[in-house]
Amino acid sequence: MSDRQPIVVAGNHPLFAGQRTISKPYALDLVGRLANGFFEWFGDLGIFFWKVLRAGLTPPYEWRELVRQLDEVGSMSLPLVAAAGAAIGIVISMEARYSLSRFGAKSMFSTTLVYSVIQVMGPIMTGLIVSGRVGAGIGAELASMKVTEQIDAVEASAINPYRLLAATRILACILMLPLLTLAADACGLLTGWFAQAMVEPLSFHQFIESGFKGSKLNDFLPPTFKTAVYGLIIGLIACFQGMRTRGGAAGVGRAATNSVVLASLFVILADVVLVKFILVFFP
Repeated sequence: MSDRQPIVVAGNHPLFAGQRTISKPYALDLVGRLANGFFEWFGDLGIFFWKVLRAGLTPPYEWRELVRQLDEVGSMSLPLVAAAGAAIGIVISMEARYSLSRFGAKSMFSTTLVYSVIQVMGPIMTGLIVSGRVGAGIGAELASMKVTEQIDAVEASAINPYRLLAATRILACILMLPLLTLAADACGLLTGWFAQAMVEPLSFHQFIESGFKGSKLNDFLPPTFKTAVYGLIIGLIACFQGMRTRGGAAGVGRAATNSVVLASLFVILADVVLVKFILVFFP
């Protein structure tokens, strides 16, 4: 039997008109091209990261642009992060109260809420919120500059676009993510305590003392500072997608969409790796 036996594509059964078939070599070629595109994307990302790193470490430094990006990433994202943190605190408070009551462990409420917010939900929620807002903003902004040839104009003015446009945005994301995480944690703990206090009398002092009893800095610092890695991922992918855009207005839309989707995906994957890293090196 020939190795070019046709394969019927799903959705185009012979009973229907317009039957379409794909040969086995073509299917293998398609898989090969997809794999090649996957590794090519990672290779281009690595080259882009090296260019940004080299440009960012060599003077002159763009301090004014960095301060502007710190304000854009931090101050503008704070209301969203605080609101999301507050909502998460209320949800965890209600779920923890119900679950702990079933097993007669209501005395563990404060500890459960503190550890759930600070170690788990606060960091990953902040990373996803910022990847949605900042990732889309950076991707769309740089993509618009690319298709209108503003990046070419910056380069023609003897200014390194990797230093001015990419390095400042990536560094701002790295610096601001831990601070935004602290804000989200604080709002989550405050609203979580408030939701519990509305049901049963519980002073804030008692809640904090019971929640942090027996805890160490190793319990809270690594989960907070791991969000700096999230910032690196968000800034790097958003800048990379924006500065490689082609295709006019449609390309700008694709860059914004891809920035959010890829940044969110890699933040979740990085969280898996970082949690294991923290458990091994910060027991």
